[in-house]
Amino acid sequence: MSRFRVSIHIVPRRGILDPQGKAVTDALHSLGFSAVADTRIGRHVVLDVAAPNAAAADTAAREMCDKLLANPVTEDYEIAKVEGV
Repeated sequence: MSRFRVSIHIVPRRGILDPQGKAVTDALHSLGFSAVADTRIGRHVVLDVAAPNAAAADTAAREMCDKLLANPVTEDYEIAKVEGV
């Protein structure tokens, strides 16, 4: 078994109200950053996982997201990076 660090981004789904994201977009506009069209505020989760290879660590992280880390009704997730540690 090797250890892998898995980085996961979890954000509200498109079409789901994100009041924090809306507030940040409005604040950016008031500061002159008018090019920002939308902001989604989410979570960044980093896991250290023991697995035989990177693909197995990715699969395990996806299963964890499906079962606990992300709400499948209101959130989307992406595995941003899987790297050996």
